[in-house]
Amino acid sequence: MKARGFVVIAGVFALLFVPSPATGQARSAPAAPKKGTAPRTPDGKPDFSGTYTFSTITPLQRPEALAGKQTLSAEEAAAFEASENRRLNRDLFDPEKGQPSAGYAPRSQGGVLSYNEFWYERGNQVTEDRRTSLIVDPPDGRIPLNDATRKRMAEFGVKNNTGFADSYEDRSLADRCILGFNSGPPMVSGAYNNNLQIFQTPGQVVIVNEMIHNARIIPTDGRPHGTIRQWVGDSRGRWEGNTLVVETINFKRETSLPGSTANTRLVEKFTRVDADTIRYEFTVTDPTAYTRPWTAVMPLRAIDEQLYEYACHEGNYGLVGILQGARAKDK
Repeated sequence: MKARGFVVIAGVFALLFVPSPATGQARSAPAAPKKGTAPRTPDGKPDFSGTYTFSTITPLQRPEALAGKQTLSAEEAAAFEASENRRLNRDLFDPEKGQPSAGYAPRSQGGVLSYNEFWYERGNQVTEDRRTSLIVDPPDGRIPLNDATRKRMAEFGVKNNTGFADSYEDRSLADRCILGFNSGPPMVSGAYNNNLQIFQTPGQVVIVNEMIHNARIIPTDGRPHGTIRQWVGDSRGRWEGNTLVVETINFKRETSLPGSTANTRLVEKFTRVDADTIRYEFTVTDPTAYTRPWTAVMPLRAIDEQLYEYACHEGNYGLVGILQGARAKDK
């Protein structure tokens, strides 16, 4: 999420530490994989039903400091985790000097200290294979932005940091609490609410993300794509062996991905690794934004938890504040 001039406190959170009726404890750590037999539905398809987390400290893009290094040794991974957990710890930030936007990967400094560390559940470990980025292709682990997209993003960033807001439509979809952050599609681990629930019946799969709290209904009965553009695009699924392949097109505007546009074509693949782990892979194609398609991979790990009610900007007053601040600046 880009840093903003008139700061939108990323007031997007669920009640992450609401006591459980059974235990009276805060939300527990993800359940350890049992490595058992993967379940199947009565019609023989892999059964993905359940609640999962995709929290990880592995970044989407490979940090420049790790350029050319695809994986870490066990010792390097431990050092990276310790360094990142310390860097992102909100309780260690100086409220007078500002902080990276909302605790996500740093874009620019400044703004107010919104939430303390209590509210965050970004994950504190790298992926099991110790990759330096969720992106596996291209090999450099970076989003292959084209020159026009880089220029567009830079111009938008300058406008954002100077209070740019002629209209609510000038702000990002995340500012407007429509979609974005980590929920996608596609899903990418973020600062909090990295949880989803999957429902599965013959002919359809439903993915509910805790962030944004949107239910994405994915037909798997062979029906063609529709023609109406939607905020989360138009998804259609099909089975390729034990893998659920979901293609999404017809986005109304950009997705939650840096530089993306309404021309995004997204292909997601869900594959059972074991009884408690799903390999989640997505490939993004958008010739208007990127020089080539690119692919990322991360695990979805089963948890014995429920999703919590989602709220954005406590009624989206943040957007009102942005527009009022911009009008005051105009005067």
